[in-house]
Formats: sequence, C-alpha cells, structure tokens
Amino acid sequence: MDIVMFLAPFSLGLGLIALGAFWWTLRAGQYQDPAGDAARILIDEPDDRPVS
Repeated sequence: MDIVMFLAPFSLGLGLIALGAFWWTLRAGQYQDPAGDAARILIDEPDDRPVS
C-alpha cells in the first residue's frame, strides 16, 4: 500500500509535466505547417543548407 501512495502522485506529476510540454509546443507554433514539413524532406536543394 505504501508504493501506491508514492506512485499515484508521481504518475500524476509526470502527466502534468507531459501536458505542460504539449501546451508549450502548441503555443510555440510547432504544429502550424505539417504539410510543408512533410514536403520539405523531398526537396533536393534546400535553401537552409549550411554554406561550405
């Protein structure tokens, strides 16, 4: 029974951390252009290639 008293708040805390991380990515605009991100991998000459 002691382990349940430890694991229940611990799992709730981890869930809240994960929810906070997801909310942070939403507010940062990580999911704004999924179609563009999927098509960008097919481009042979990307514009953001480092200058050598």
